[in-house]
Amino acid sequence: MQYRLELPVDGMAIFCFCLVSMVSTEVQAFEMEAGVAKAAITNDTPLVMVNGNVSEGALKDIHARVLVLNDGDGRLVFVTYDLNCLDVATPLLRVRVRDELGIPPERLILLATHNHSAPIQIVPDNFDYGHKLADTIFGLIQEAIAKESGPVRVLFGTGKGEFVLNRGNAPTDDEIQMLKIVGGERPLAVLFTHATHPVQASGKKVGAGHPGYAMDEIENALPGVQAMYADSCGGDQFVDRPKEIIGRLSDARKDGEAEVDKILEAFARDIGHQLAVAALDIAAGDMVDVTGPLTSRMDLVSLPLDAPVSRKEAKRLAKRIPKDIGFVPYPHEDRGTNWIRMLLYWYENDIPFPASTSDLVCTDDSYMVHKDDENHLKKYDDRLHDEFPCEYEEVIVARIGDMPFLAMQGEVCSPIGTRIKERFRPDGPIFVTAYMGEHNLYIPSRELVRLKAYQSRVIQIQYASPVGWSPDVEDVMVDSVIKLVESPRERKSE
Repeated sequence: MQYRLELPVDGMAIFCFCLVSMVSTEVQAFEMEAGVAKAAITNDTPLVMVNGNVSEGALKDIHARVLVLNDGDGRLVFVTYDLNCLDVATPLLRVRVRDELGIPPERLILLATHNHSAPIQIVPDNFDYGHKLADTIFGLIQEAIAKESGPVRVLFGTGKGEFVLNRGNAPTDDEIQMLKIVGGERPLAVLFTHATHPVQASGKKVGAGHPGYAMDEIENALPGVQAMYADSCGGDQFVDRPKEIIGRLSDARKDGEAEVDKILEAFARDIGHQLAVAALDIAAGDMVDVTGPLTSRMDLVSLPLDAPVSRKEAKRLAKRIPKDIGFVPYPHEDRGTNWIRMLLYWYENDIPFPASTSDLVCTDDSYMVHKDDENHLKKYDDRLHDEFPCEYEEVIVARIGDMPFLAMQGEVCSPIGTRIKERFRPDGPIFVTAYMGEHNLYIPSRELVRLKAYQSRVIQIQYASPVGWSPDVEDVMVDSVIKLVESPRERKSE
């Protein structure tokens, strides 16, 4: 049955005029503004890098970049940085940005490029660098807010970066996603993401890897645009390194590090160029306008852990390791056996083994401590944050208009990101990032757990957890994130 509204001609004219007026008023009332800022964060003293080497100067500056969106009711702040992770600076920034700028933590989206040729902040000697980072980035957020202008539109597009491979028995996710912020016809910023480990240009010199070269090329091609790269779910993905490059690197090692670095830098520049070309194609092509009100929420997803090895097996493992050295920091040669010492400690002190990540809290130097372990909680009290402790798995679900913007903590492996995108892609765009916030624990796929691959063992060999992942971690992560994206409980600004 169909219903029809019958109005006289004059009534119809009045009705149409009112309808148009209402629509026009609503459109005119909503106006998005944006601001950007950028600064170098290159360390000026030697520091331990992510690759375990101590830095010897810089091949190329590394940067932090900020994009602020303001819908009139509140702001959404995106921060990217040429680091593997933000680590100790994370809770410091959340407190300052909330208390001094009135922006709650769920609206501060901290995203890494996953760069390995930069200082790693889980080393206690590098903690001062992390504190300086927090100050620098806070200043950039203030600068970006001061530069806000509009109106701007937010456009979404995708393309392919077909130079990556999956090494976890899964299909390769080669999608590049992009947001382009446009004021009038002039682009102000592009934020783009790809699922891969970056190619590094040097073993001992600080640099930004291939994403750094890509951002430089984009900014040169689009004057006035700030390019921002954030890594997506690429914990099990790597750039395809041709046999010819592998052979040249092998030969160059006989001639010393300088010759190796020449090859690495040339390859990083080449991959950066390929990424830039793909990104520029997206920016120049048809994109979907997703401009709309901003909302955001942050939740903690509890991920399942496996049962411990037996006490008998723990004692057998202990025969092969130094037992009385405590927990040693990265890159100490015995770092990978911290978990065995933790395992023995738990058995000896009858501490209940964790069933999920919600039983654990992570220190600044990335030791996972049980929330019932009063001894270690007290010992590491100065490396645990009361307001914003590092717990897994933090997930931010923001929205720009109807488009979800997903930011997941840690090195999320590609099957997780792929499944989430496939679930929502028929309904419209979804922007997916990982490497958010504090610490880069791998979140592995079921297959990686089955294979006992490196990504599944990092929770023990780098984070000192006495137990590993449950095979169900992938499904729990995917199902939990899908529920969060579908949930109507997203908050507008406080």
